[in-house]
Amino acid sequence: MEKIDARKLGPEGRETLRKMVLRLNTQSGMTGVELAKIAGVHVRTVQAWLRKARTDGVGALVEKTRGRPYGACRKLTMAQEVWVRQRIVAAVPEQLSLPFALWTRRAIQALVEQQFGLQLSDRLVGKYLKRWGYTAQRPVKKAMEQRSDLVQAWLRERYPAIATRAKAEGAVIYWADETAVKEDTNWIRGFAPAGRTPVLEASARWAKLSMISAITNRGEIAFQIVEGTINAERFIEFLERLIASAASKVFLIVDNLRVHHAKLVQAWVETRRAQIELFYLPPYAPESNPDEYLNHDFKTALRLEPPSRDDSQLLKKAHAIMDRIASLPERVRSYFEHPAAAYAA
Repeated sequence: MEKIDARKLGPEGRETLRKMVLRLNTQSGMTGVELAKIAGVHVRTVQAWLRKARTDGVGALVEKTRGRPYGACRKLTMAQEVWVRQRIVAAVPEQLSLPFALWTRRAIQALVEQQFGLQLSDRLVGKYLKRWGYTAQRPVKKAMEQRSDLVQAWLRERYPAIATRAKAEGAVIYWADETAVKEDTNWIRGFAPAGRTPVLEASARWAKLSMISAITNRGEIAFQIVEGTINAERFIEFLERLIASAASKVFLIVDNLRVHHAKLVQAWVETRRAQIELFYLPPYAPESNPDEYLNHDFKTALRLEPPSRDDSQLLKKAHAIMDRIASLPERVRSYFEHPAAAYAA
């Protein structure tokens, strides 16, 4: 009989081999040594098969599935994976209030943390992307051209019309935006001897704080820091405070975040048109919002100070930084000097 090489067999082949060895042993009475030569396995392996069949029955030699079950030990549940994949396909980070132009690993990490409170490593995000069949690709040029056209239309037509109306009605124009209040070290650098990376202690806890702010080109600023994310109710609460403190009607310019278009928000604004109106920046143009540069200034200051020990200390520090910025109107006016925001100066 031809000798079989057991090393070339898969799980089903090995199971068939074991059954053959047992059948030959029963029918011919071959010894373990003879069966091992035919099966192409070590004699001790054959003896173990025969012994297990005698004690536990032939069924004990059935090939068992090895390794972890499919989907086990994943950090994201299947439903969470589906949710993330749908967002990557259907939206860009800016639409979900994330400070990224395209879906990078960092952007996906921020999305998962924002939605599920989970922190994923770069390597784990890479594994998920590979499993989903997603690859890094350059954006199509047509999208960039479309974005450029929308921005140019905003600069030439839309914003001048808003400014003309504001002047005629005695309204003040505010630009508003939201951001997470978070301490990390992504944006800052510190000097150290060559080859010795500086170490910055950071809390392992991530407080769920968010800030919404609004500024004018005259250096005025309004802000509110809340626990959790900015939803329709919290946005309305901010609007109420804004019009209560304003001496005249407010023209508020915001991006296209879903909260800004919420039906609850639209209904609230509609009943207060004498006090406030909302206007929307062109899509995918966060650099056109001067308040973006306030957020960058705020986050840099937050990360450069000693890390907070708890949530209340973080909240107190955030308020102190914003109060300091608000006391410097010339600093607020400087955000309008950025080339992409100079149109609003």
